[in-house]
Order: sequence, then structure tokens, then C-alpha cells
Amino acid sequence: MDDLRELYQETILDHNQSPQNFGRLEFSTHSGDGYNPLCGDKLFLTLEVHDSKVKDIRFDGSGCAISKASASIMTTLVKGKTVSEAEALFDLFHELVTTGKSKTTNLGKLSVMAGVYKYPVRVKCATLAWHTLKNCLSHSNEVAKTE
Repeated sequence: MDDLRELYQETILDHNQSPQNFGRLEFSTHSGDGYNPLCGDKLFLTLEVHDSKVKDIRFDGSGCAISKASASIMTTLVKGKTVSEAEALFDLFHELVTTGKSKTTNLGKLSVMAGVYKYPVRVKCATLAWHTLKNCLSHSNEVAKTE
């Protein structure tokens, strides 16, 4: 268990300090805002989707280490996936961080978020980017919220 906790902390810190895909795309086909009113995390997501495939994705904003790391991990996993694969990843991630369990054992980087379910307030931080992604993919103009 200590190895998983150490991996979790190391991965979260790494993605928080050096986030992947941080910034905004100059050209995007999808974009959206996310906001966690509980702690004030704010996120802006831009995607370039062509032929139902996520060609590029970036995030910008401010938030806690969990929120930022989750967004960073999400962008690395979603880039290059089809829209339906990205939506399936949302479902896997959401189940993982709300129950600690998953229908698959091959979660890769997502597995470091397995312990988040124990901290309901942190679940909202971890899922903000993912809810924003879901809104973007469905062309919703609403601000994604975790409440």
C-alpha cells in the first residue's frame, strides 16, 4: 500500500509542477469552462477534434494539485483517442474516483487516482477536468460544475 501511496504522491506532484498540455490551443473546435465552487478551482479546456478524433487538447486555469494533475493526466490520455473512447475513459475514471473500483485492471496512469474516492471533497477536484471534457464533447455551453 505504501508503494501505491508513494506513486500517487509522486505522480500528483509531477503533474502539478510540470503539467502536460497546459495552455490554450490557437485553433480549437471545442472549448469549455469548468468551475468547482467548493474550492474555487477554475479550468478552461480547448480541443481540436476532426473525424471524431481528438487531435489535440489543452487546459488552462488555476486550482489545487489534484485538479491540475488530473487535468494533465486526462489530456495525455485523451489526445489521439476517438470521441467515444474519450467518453469511455470518462466513465472509467468517474467510477474509479467515486468507488475506488474499476471494470478494468488496465488503467495505466489513471490508477494513481484510485484512492481519491476516500476523500469526497477531493473527488470534485479530480473530476473537474473530466466533467469539462464531457461538456465540450457534447457541445454544451454550460460551465461544468462539480456540484
